Amino acid sequence: MSNLEYYILMSKLQPPKEVRERIEKLRKTINDYRYRYHVLDKADISEAALDSLKNELVKLEDEYPELITPDSPTQRVAGKPLDKFEKVVHKVPQWSFNDAFTKEDIYDFDKRVKKFLYNETGSHIIPEYVCELKIDGLKVVLEYEKGFLKRASTRGDGKVGEDVTSNIRTMESVPLRISKDIDIIAEGEVWMRKSNLKKLNKEREKNGEQPFANARNVAAGSLRQLDPKIVASRKLEMFVYDLSLSSDKFPEMQIEELQFLSELGFKVNKNFRSCKSVEDIIDYWKEWQKRAPKEDYLIDGVVIKVNKRDLQEKLGYTGKAPRFGIAFKFPAEQATTIVEDITFQVGRTGVITPVAHLRPTLVAGSTVSRATLHNEDEIKRLDVRIGDTVILQKAGDVIPDIVKVLTEMRTGKEKPFVWPKKICECGDDGRIERIPGQAAWRCVNKNSFAQQKRKLYHFVSKHAFDIDHLGPKVIDLLLENKLISTYPDIFTLKKGDLLALPRFAEKSVDNIIDAIQNAKTISLSKFIVALSIPHVGDEMAVEIANNFGSIEKIQKAELNELNSINGIGDIVAESIFDWFKDKENLKILNNLLKEVKIEAPSKTPKASSLFTGKTVVFTGSLSSISRDDAKDKVRSLGGSISSSVSKKTDFVVLGENPGGKFDEAKELGIKTLTEEEFLKFIK
Repeated sequence: MSNLEYYILMSKLQPPKEVRERIEKLRKTINDYRYRYHVLDKADISEAALDSLKNELVKLEDEYPELITPDSPTQRVAGKPLDKFEKVVHKVPQWSFNDAFTKEDIYDFDKRVKKFLYNETGSHIIPEYVCELKIDGLKVVLEYEKGFLKRASTRGDGKVGEDVTSNIRTMESVPLRISKDIDIIAEGEVWMRKSNLKKLNKEREKNGEQPFANARNVAAGSLRQLDPKIVASRKLEMFVYDLSLSSDKFPEMQIEELQFLSELGFKVNKNFRSCKSVEDIIDYWKEWQKRAPKEDYLIDGVVIKVNKRDLQEKLGYTGKAPRFGIAFKFPAEQATTIVEDITFQVGRTGVITPVAHLRPTLVAGSTVSRATLHNEDEIKRLDVRIGDTVILQKAGDVIPDIVKVLTEMRTGKEKPFVWPKKICECGDDGRIERIPGQAAWRCVNKNSFAQQKRKLYHFVSKHAFDIDHLGPKVIDLLLENKLISTYPDIFTLKKGDLLALPRFAEKSVDNIIDAIQNAKTISLSKFIVALSIPHVGDEMAVEIANNFGSIEKIQKAELNELNSINGIGDIVAESIFDWFKDKENLKILNNLLKEVKIEAPSKTPKASSLFTGKTVVFTGSLSSISRDDAKDKVRSLGGSISSSVSKKTDFVVLGENPGGKFDEAKELGIKTLTEEEFLKFIK
């Protein structure tokens, strides 16, 4: 064969130039859109359009397999499922940070850093720190050679991990080729979007499968899948946060390192911040406690690192962790503790609530020593016993709850709890009865001392008359000294009565008397709330007040009139009707009306606002305004309040640690407002 014939033959065998160019264009375009969408979160074209480009590339590479390259977008899911994961010895030891849980821990960390640097240099160095979000996922180590992804491995024990390269290649946020032809080792966190977890769980429930508990478990479990196609279907993502080895020059600052990783094509979380002091660190930590639940990925704290790399190297490592950094964890919403006793609390309506007394433990930022057990059925469902080790949960605005008993921790000394037939707080005979059709029990004697005491606590609380300086301890003292027994007695107290009490100075007595006088004028809705009518809460009281306009009309209302009010069912209507027919209640009411002035609901049309005719739900702790004041403001602007999220909800206002109501709002597509946005609108 002549040279000319060979050249002609090879020309025919080689893919046409336009095909090679088209493939190159497709790869570049797909990778560009992949980077924009999965790294920068910018959807410049639809998923359908991007899929169409990918399909064209697949067909061309099927026809010309010799043009397939390791960094082609088609190679993200390839090959057969693995038989097992191979072990990988890490080139760089994989450390984990020590944990901090309190502000004091961060002050101690700062002192240790400064002391160590002083000992090393002989001069006082004031380090600058970088704060990054601590993503709650699974750590993975990425190794690139001459710009191409060579290997991905799990952290393992810090020295040896497992090769998960084929699974990591399925993740669109991880570049198969970085922007520089260099050798590097980068580290980051693999995670799953909370919104994707919901979709996945719906699909699993539809197929009769058990839903996954949380996004972190799915991310970790997915990386343990031997079939990369299953991993690809889970749509995992990765934030890269550390450059541990590089053939290129290392950035001199931690912030510059994050920027360099971003330039290489990695998805880097943008919410890092330079902090010049411990106070700056704590402010950042507090800010992200509020913001974290609103993100679509799990965040369980803040990672703090010394910014300058040369100082990091001076500080080095202990036997277990870096000296130059620490993980500042958010307050845990769950903790374990031991049930030391179970007692009862009698409410103002006579309903009995079992209360677990716990070994004090820190949960959600506060020390908890008690938790509600709700009712007899809940105790049976949990099978909680005195001496049990339990999981305690406190989330958002929810009071502490026991969510699980760790039965595997039992020793045999735990005591099963037996529901009593009598409770001493329920009066002389102590008899109790189960409320028909409900899980709750109540005192048979509706005028027990414990119940009357609770009613008085409620009467003076912010929900009702809002009398400053009359807390439970003062009410207890007034009851013990027989200065009060019913609501009207509070308004007949004289200065001399209070001065006779132990430890009551003239100034404190004047404050109480002034507060009582200032509370003598009250809105009709709050007056209704103060009466402790069973089943009537704040929102129901507003509806009743607006419908009747005066206490006299409510008192005379027939059962069918009460039933006709929006939101009032048979049980509530009967409860209100019966309360106003009770002779003892009427006696207290008449005496009370001699002491106070009730303001009727305003009939002036409310100015139009964002909240006019809308239903608002509050969740989480508000820092700039009390929950009651916020609700009153919404009502004054023509809105109504609900305690639960539903399709009828128009807005959900998010305070600190909003909990499950925020997730419900997102699922239903309901508009959410931050506390700052809410304050802006009500002003």
